[in-house]
Formats: sequence, C-alpha cells, structure tokens
Amino acid sequence: MRAYKFRIYPTKLQDTEMRGHLWIAKELWNDLLEHTKNMYRDYGMFPTRNTLQLMVKNAGLFSQTQQEIAHRINDATKRFVKLRKEGKNAGFPRFKTFDRMKSLHYPQAGFSLDDKLKVAPFGEIKIVRHRPMEGTIKTLTLKRESSGKWYAIFTAEEPTMPPRTNDGPEVGIDLGLKCFVRLSNDERVTNPRHFKKYQDKLASAQRKMSSKKKGSKNWNETKKTVAIIHEKIQNARNDFLHKTSTKLVNEYSLIAIEKLNVQDMMGDGLGKSIGDAGWARFATLLSYKAENAGSKIVFVDAAGTTATCHRCGHVQDMPLEKRFYDCPDCGLTMDRDLNAAKNILARATLGYGGSNAPGDGADVPS
Repeated sequence: MRAYKFRIYPTKLQDTEMRGHLWIAKELWNDLLEHTKNMYRDYGMFPTRNTLQLMVKNAGLFSQTQQEIAHRINDATKRFVKLRKEGKNAGFPRFKTFDRMKSLHYPQAGFSLDDKLKVAPFGEIKIVRHRPMEGTIKTLTLKRESSGKWYAIFTAEEPTMPPRTNDGPEVGIDLGLKCFVRLSNDERVTNPRHFKKYQDKLASAQRKMSSKKKGSKNWNETKKTVAIIHEKIQNARNDFLHKTSTKLVNEYSLIAIEKLNVQDMMGDGLGKSIGDAGWARFATLLSYKAENAGSKIVFVDAAGTTATCHRCGHVQDMPLEKRFYDCPDCGLTMDRDLNAAKNILARATLGYGGSNAPGDGADVPS
C-alpha cells in the first residue's frame, strides 16, 4: 500500500459544504465519545463496534464516512485498554474542537477519479495530480490543513514487483544537528535548519496574533498566517528528507543507522532542534523506500558508537564539545561523527551490538 497526496481546489460552495461536513464529523465524534465514557462510568464496559455503528446512521455524512468515525472511536478505546493492560502510559481519546477535526474518510466507496475528483456529495472537485499513481486505489481522505488548503490523500495497492538488485557499497550514517548525516565514507549532508529560516517571521506573526482578540476576524486572519508559515516549514522539511532518503537508498546496497529513542532525546533541551531535523521521519522514509530500491536498512544499538575507537576498540568519554576523537591507544585522530558512522556500519555488518533489520523484528525509531 502506498499513499499519494494531491492538492484539490474546491469551489467556494464546495469549501463551505466540506467544512460543514467536518463540523458534523466533529459533533459525531464528541457524541460517540461522550456515550462511550458514560457507558463505562455506569456499566464498567465500552459500547461495541456495532452499537456505535447504529448510532451514526442518518447523521448527515456519507454512510461509510459516518461508520469510519464509529470505528475510530472503537479502535481508540481498544488501544487505550490494551496499552493500560501492558502497563504503558496511555491517554483516553479526547473531545475534538473544530480545528482538530481535519479530515473526512472514504474507506471503500463514494468517490471516483478521472480528470477531476468526484466525491459524494460534493460533486466534481479540481485536483492537481503532480505525479502518476500506480496500483488500485482503495481509500480516499479529504484533509483540510490549518492554512485552509484542501488535499486528497489516496491509498493504492500496488502490484507485487520482482525485487530490485542494488550493487552499491555499504555505508553507515550518523545523525546529527550540525551535520544532518555523516556517512562512513566521509560524505556529509548539511542540516538545512528549516525552522531557523522562518523563525523571525513566525515569531512576528505569533506576536501579532497574541495582540488580537481571540476569535475575532483579525485574530483568525493572523492565525491563518501562522498556519501558512508552519506549512511552509513542514513542506521544506519533507522535501529535504524525501530527496536525501531517495538518494541514499538508490546509491547504497546497505545503510546502517542508529536506533534512536527520539522522544526521550527531545527532553534533553534539544527538542526543537531534533524535531526540526526530522530524524524519526527520515528513518521511516529510508525504511519504506529501501525495498523498492533494492537496498537494506539495518538499525543498530547507538550506545557507545561515539565513545569507541573504530580502529582499536578503545572507549573514552566524549562530551559534546569535543569534536574530534583522539585515541591514546592507536593514535587515531578523526571527526567524532565520522568515527561514529564507521562504528555503526561495523555493528551492522558484523552483527553485534543489537543490530536488527526491518522485517526481522526491528522497531523503526519513533
């Protein structure tokens, strides 16, 4: 299954109707959630999937879109119970404001695609298909971003293709903030720092918004400006991550990368920088692109990769301010990130240190 996202341009009337359906979807979600909470409070149990499905009949949305909301409530409560039983911290599904209800889902029917996108009950909508789709279209999601732009997101089941072969070399990569990627062959990819480029403009827009009366016309207009800036940052980051990951999987037959707990690392005072770099997203892109490119991704334990000499195995303290690894045993002097990248490649190819390949029980970093 592969997802395709295209910009759509509804008319003013269609935009009004689609936003109206988002409002109905929000109300429906909140009503179902309130019923779920009340039933658990009164009877100690959650409503069944079928019960929720019966409650959404004739709610004013396309039939399968209504049912999908019921299914999401049911799945969310099941996931909550499952995580709690496993001893994990999990939050119960929350009520939604209109701003948090962004999409309408068509899981099987209610739409068709030709020169235009035809969706029940909105009719034909102009769509810009900037790339071809392969396979059989299975689902459609209409999504409205905070900037007010609408997108159509399709999932398509692609035909099984014979695996590609990749005769490129093997490489280890170390993720960083100053240098986004440092390869074990000494190549590097500079961190573009997308957020920093828009930081002043974003701060200015946010100050203007805070000076307006919340909910007023001027406040809503400034809020939209803030959303557009955030969207530009996200688009620039995604473009960079897609291009970088595609280049790597096409050039190398094996890519070794650290298995990082990004969520824990973001609590160390570097959260904004790590989030802007997009390490977790980058690892996900590498993973799903590798198979089509005939490449293999191996995640290895990151512990000690910076502190260990890749030549002789000596271990020493390496505080962040120390940028070069100077080994007292073998005399190696090397950039710390390059040394780490070489260790990462060694762990993947020698099979020690907890290396795992996706598809063999590995978890993609989140």
